[in-house]
Amino acid sequence: MVAKKVHEFFWLLILRQFSNGMNYEQELEELLSTVAMQSASDVHIAVGRYPTIRVDDALLPLSSKKILTPEDTESFAQVIMTKPQWEKFSLTNEIDLGYSFRDKARFRVNIFRQRSFVSIVMRLIPAHVKSIEELGLPPILHEFTRHAQGFFLMVGPAGHGKSTTLAALIDEINHERADHILTIEDPIEYLFQQDRSIIDQREVGIDTKDFITALRSAFRQDPDVIMVGEMRDAETIGAALTAAETGHLIFSTLHTNNAAQTIDRIIDTFPAEQQGQVRNQLAMTLTGVVSERLIPRLEGGRIPAIEVMIATPAIRNLIREKKTHEVDLVIETSADDGMLSLNRSLAELAKKREISLENAELYSSNSSELRMLIGR
Repeated sequence: MVAKKVHEFFWLLILRQFSNGMNYEQELEELLSTVAMQSASDVHIAVGRYPTIRVDDALLPLSSKKILTPEDTESFAQVIMTKPQWEKFSLTNEIDLGYSFRDKARFRVNIFRQRSFVSIVMRLIPAHVKSIEELGLPPILHEFTRHAQGFFLMVGPAGHGKSTTLAALIDEINHERADHILTIEDPIEYLFQQDRSIIDQREVGIDTKDFITALRSAFRQDPDVIMVGEMRDAETIGAALTAAETGHLIFSTLHTNNAAQTIDRIIDTFPAEQQGQVRNQLAMTLTGVVSERLIPRLEGGRIPAIEVMIATPAIRNLIREKKTHEVDLVIETSADDGMLSLNRSLAELAKKREISLENAELYSSNSSELRMLIGR
């Protein structure tokens, strides 16, 4: 008991007192205020570097601050984490968590060790959930919120707007339908304000053990819509497909580059003997796949370029018949159905002089086709 109280005393001392002349709570507040004022997306705290922010995809060191020592980064981590989180981090050497800043902004935080030193990456999550229009996304995305059941996936590289777009879709349902929306996240990112819908947000590691446990429990919680932060393994994907089959509308994300790769990744996650069944489930339940890239804008900031695949009968047949290599062609030739290829999206942005031709080509998987679409 005495040892426990001594431990707690020193924990509070670390958090509240100055270390090497620095008040880490105050320094963190100033740093996060800078992130907000500069419209930065991320902040990096690492030993031997100035605190660094990411603005419009470029890393900018804050040279007005001091170069960080191992004691600095560890003290910042202790300010951010609760005592139980610090104890977990001490065992695992990495942790994901959400951090609220003055009740004005939230950050998704990853704290990890590298070369035995503590490093921190914090991603700003805007307090306001933007609409599809505010994000500059095509109106066809509204259609994915109007299904009663099915399986929708938001894909693309990390840091390119998947979570933000998914939040816009969920919030649209919240404002338009009297549904029960259940989210399973690691950690919770956007905090939704309930409107017509009931929204329950569960955080992995705090409110539930893991994604699969939460998904299994979801069947007894009467949800209409389930948002799963990420499809990480075959068990989670299988449970999500079953939920979509049994009358639920499922939203999730994958770190894949396009619709065709997404379909293959889902099927290949399973053993060979299960792939036929999974292929049929996916063909039956899939509503669409949207792939997003945030491209540097000529006037500053970033603008989305996206691929939209809608699960039409033609797409469903390609999935069943193991012809996913033909999905790109169907997307390209199905503009009347609302589909959009990434190249066509990039070409439109380049022709409108929203982005440079160089950046359009950088993000294109077929630059010769892109130049043809632009007319060069």
